[in-house]
Amino acid sequence: MTSRRTVRDFSDEPVPLALIEAAIRVAATAPSGANQQPWHFVVVADPALKREIRLAAEAEEKENYAGRFPDEWLAALQPFGTDWQKPSLETVPYLIVVFSVNYGLANDHKIKHYYVQESVGIATGFLLAALHIAGLATLTHTPSPMGFLARILNRPANERPFLLIPVGYPSAAAQVPVVTKKSIADVLTVL
Repeated sequence: MTSRRTVRDFSDEPVPLALIEAAIRVAATAPSGANQQPWHFVVVADPALKREIRLAAEAEEKENYAGRFPDEWLAALQPFGTDWQKPSLETVPYLIVVFSVNYGLANDHKIKHYYVQESVGIATGFLLAALHIAGLATLTHTPSPMGFLARILNRPANERPFLLIPVGYPSAAAQVPVVTKKSIADVLTVL
């Protein structure tokens, strides 16, 4: 797991759908508040939908980089060379859109879900780990705002986009920035 890295340049090499399905099966085993499993995963393979998502994400990101993001955030992103352009959203074989299911529905009644964000975060961690173990590269992309994903993918009102994950193999030209991680002493306290 310590070799997992974020990739921004993907190959268009096909990926067996069975690998994606297996990773989502793993994600669906994550613990959740009251075992309500408040997540839904949408796998997008259709080129036209991937294009529509890319255009919508780039429109939001262009506004973000042009003025919504504070200078401090732009400075923090600078070493990674990111900008508003997101070609990987079309290049990859699959986009996985993780949705939080904020409340359940039964007989036209809302069912309160507990610890939704925490539960979906844990399931997403399981998903990223499973994809990595399957030999696939990922990018955790959070275009803000993300409401366009629910609209494009025709999701119900009780679902909210949580994360957009391009999934595939890295391109031969992919460059992963050299980053350091905090030491165990910086992140662990034993009492």
